[in-house]
Amino acid sequence: HRGRCARWRRASRSLAGIKVKRPGQRQKTLTRVAIALGSNLGDREDYLQSAITALEPSVQRLRVSTFHDTAPVGVGPQPTFLNATAVGETSLSARALLETLLSVERDLGRERPFPGAPRTVDLDLILYDDAIIDEAPSLIVPHPRFRERRFVLEPLAEIAPDWRDPVTGKTVEELLRTLT
Repeated sequence: HRGRCARWRRASRSLAGIKVKRPGQRQKTLTRVAIALGSNLGDREDYLQSAITALEPSVQRLRVSTFHDTAPVGVGPQPTFLNATAVGETSLSARALLETLLSVERDLGRERPFPGAPRTVDLDLILYDDAIIDEAPSLIVPHPRFRERRFVLEPLAEIAPDWRDPVTGKTVEELLRTLT
């Protein structure tokens, strides 16, 4: 009996597939997700690290790009942003993940006095596997402007260059090349 359990644990840990079932657990489907992170107030690196730590219980196998200093885009004169992306897998629905992202933002002091205001942390759901979701105005996936944002595509290309945009069919790397 002990040998079978050990083999099961090794086999279940080594599965590269999306569905994982361990003894005594209900089967959960994990969905691959991409999240953009940004900060332009206070200790930007600390805010991004805190956001990543806060996401770990909800997003498994989290991989994070390097951090990129970027000029503000489309928000008027503001401090420089520090941006990154993270990819991982979640058992949450897209709506529940969005609510988690908003909760993390609030917990880290994000205020929204006006659209485009400077922020301690900004978390955007960029891709939810190959899903196309339009529950405007609050939930649109893929993120409607990610294809034109170098500050999203460059870090995402570091960790998921072959991920295909379900709308255009282009990879992240191809989308980045179109900006050059």
